[in-house]
Amino acid sequence: MAWDFMAGELLMEFRFGGTGDSAQVPRFGCDCEACSRARVLTSLQRGPCSAEVRVDGKLYLLDAGRMDLAHSCEIERPSAFLITHYHADHVQGLFHLRWGSGESIPVYGPKDAHGCADLYKNSGVLDFQPGLKPFKAINFESLTVTPVPLKHSKPTLGYCLDDGGTRLAYLTDTCGLPTETERFLRSWKPDVVVLDACYPATYQAPHNHNTITQALEIITRLDPPRAYLTHIGHDLDAERLVNPSRLPPNVRIARDGESLKEWLVSP
Repeated sequence: MAWDFMAGELLMEFRFGGTGDSAQVPRFGCDCEACSRARVLTSLQRGPCSAEVRVDGKLYLLDAGRMDLAHSCEIERPSAFLITHYHADHVQGLFHLRWGSGESIPVYGPKDAHGCADLYKNSGVLDFQPGLKPFKAINFESLTVTPVPLKHSKPTLGYCLDDGGTRLAYLTDTCGLPTETERFLRSWKPDVVVLDACYPATYQAPHNHNTITQALEIITRLDPPRAYLTHIGHDLDAERLVNPSRLPPNVRIARDGESLKEWLVSP
């Protein structure tokens, strides 16, 4: 195992920017218990699914759905964006950011001829790189990133991040895992898995996203020391208010702003 959790050795800094689905929590017009509570308690709100990784002082952003990106990137300019796919809730923050100035920011993502709206055509400060090839690693100084294919309605990649001390697999927007991806992950042996779990267990005929049951089955097969569930829909939050079934001890449902370090130091 690359990371000794008990010893508290953590080189990679990882933080969830958002943990919600495309509708977010609270969902517009919804008066379910989860949405009603989230309107009162900001700690229960879920923004567009995204995360940030910091290694050796360099910031890398996983997806770009948050609408405050132009502000946050002005405070700290990222070294690169890693885009899982080009649905709006994962890139909408780029539409404002692109009209900024200064050095260009590399944007990596899957091969997708269409992208999203006119981002490719009018890229501004964004420097879109050629589409990544699954399983072909790219190196960013102290961080190695291996893209892996996922199962979604647009070309979609997960990202396996390795800083030489921690291995983290970021696998959002998927329904199940392709056979070749699961085979790679079982060999790669991540210390942390971050996995899509959009729907409650009662959801019928899931597509594009996992139910929590599917997600837990995948985590059981991969057997990582730690796993987070993300891309959470309001229905799952609402179900767990009624039926807060115990999760396996190595699994958490992520919250916006939560960091990997918090789990390491918590009782």
